[in-house]
Amino acid sequence: MADRQHTDPAPQWWSRPQGTADAARGEGVPAPRPEAGPGEGADVRPEAEPGARAEVHPEVRPEDRAEGAGEQPAEDSGPREVRYDPWGDQPLQAVDRGRPQRGFRLWQVAALSLGTALLAGGIGGYLGVLAERQSSTRLELPQAAVAADKGRAPESVAGIAATALPGVVTLHVRGEKSSGTGTGFVLDPQGHILTNNHVVADAKEIAVTFSTGESVTAELVGRDSGYDLAVVKVSGVRGLRPLSLGNSENVKVGDPVVAIGAPFDLSNTVTAGIISATGRPVTAGGDKGDGSDISYVDALQTDAPINPGNSGGPLLDAQAHVVGINSAIRGADKDGDGAEGVRQGGSIGLGFAIPINQGKRVAEELIRTGRATHPVIGVTLDMQYTGDGARVGDKGEDGKPAVVAGGPGARGGIKPGDVITKVDGVRVHGGDELIIKIRAHRPGDPLTLTVLREGRERTLEVVLGSANGS
Repeated sequence: MADRQHTDPAPQWWSRPQGTADAARGEGVPAPRPEAGPGEGADVRPEAEPGARAEVHPEVRPEDRAEGAGEQPAEDSGPREVRYDPWGDQPLQAVDRGRPQRGFRLWQVAALSLGTALLAGGIGGYLGVLAERQSSTRLELPQAAVAADKGRAPESVAGIAATALPGVVTLHVRGEKSSGTGTGFVLDPQGHILTNNHVVADAKEIAVTFSTGESVTAELVGRDSGYDLAVVKVSGVRGLRPLSLGNSENVKVGDPVVAIGAPFDLSNTVTAGIISATGRPVTAGGDKGDGSDISYVDALQTDAPINPGNSGGPLLDAQAHVVGINSAIRGADKDGDGAEGVRQGGSIGLGFAIPINQGKRVAEELIRTGRATHPVIGVTLDMQYTGDGARVGDKGEDGKPAVVAGGPGARGGIKPGDVITKVDGVRVHGGDELIIKIRAHRPGDPLTLTVLREGRERTLEVVLGSANGS
């Protein structure tokens, strides 16, 4: 068997078919050597000694070497298949280097930074809350210290309120069919309290509540619907604080004033404003339809908020003196056309007060006699007259003369049909305004009237008479 190994040709698996190898072999790859027959220059090497390493040297043909040295390799015209060639200069070696390593992208870096910041913020916030809860430090916001009570300036709103509130009361009135709330103020140490007539007109029970919260019952002393004033009295109450009365003749437009009352039963409510006008002719009431409950007021107008429940309360000047009795308000029209009877309740800055000079005189009469007197000129006015001024009627009630014989008007020279245009030089535009101007005076006061008769203007002097009120 050993002899056969030395004499047999080379194993067939070392050789390749010429056609296949030539077609597939790429440039630069040497052609396989031709097979040698027996005795045809075959390179038979002696058998290697045991333990020696066999070396195989592929033979390179001269023609192949010359051909490779004299020609330039052709340009690569595209991808070509690389095959393993055992006769090549170097064996084909393939190294798996893996996927090329790539760096972090920008959005990955941003997302990582954001996540880290959120995590750090959440942890920091939690630790801060935990530390605050575990801390013994008490949270306290800065605040001004309690100042020593030195009072307020007497002429300030606070000073006026402090002076007047002890003398202001709230009236709770119960009648046969209804009940209501009003305001009043103490007139004297005997317990007389002045308020509006419409507050107590139908009263069966009257309760008076002072600023301290003490409540007592009161009795009606007297009232007058023409002036819308009334006096009630409380008994057995000690420490009463009567309010000081001022003089409404000293009031000027723009003077600061303070109103105190119980709007909507909110006792001891204080509001402030100014005197908006003086001598404002105001009529109120008339619910009965016969004119017996109409009040005529030569009023002080104020923008101090006055609401239902303020009626009868004091209007005070800067010295905390009463200059008026809050009596009426003008509400806004609900439908915007000025129709009567459809006004909204509540203040719109048009409040009216009875001057204290008139209130003082009426209160004195009510306390003294239970009734008030009205100054009159002794004529009947034509209330249907639509011209400018107040016209004296042609006839009086029940066919009586329009000018009372021997009355103040007759003595002053007034005749039926005369149109009175001025009172003491102040223009009047209707019968209501003439009544208001007259009632602003006392019985016995002299008046100068300007009248228009047959197209000519005349001046008459009249001394006011007296009539009992209702």
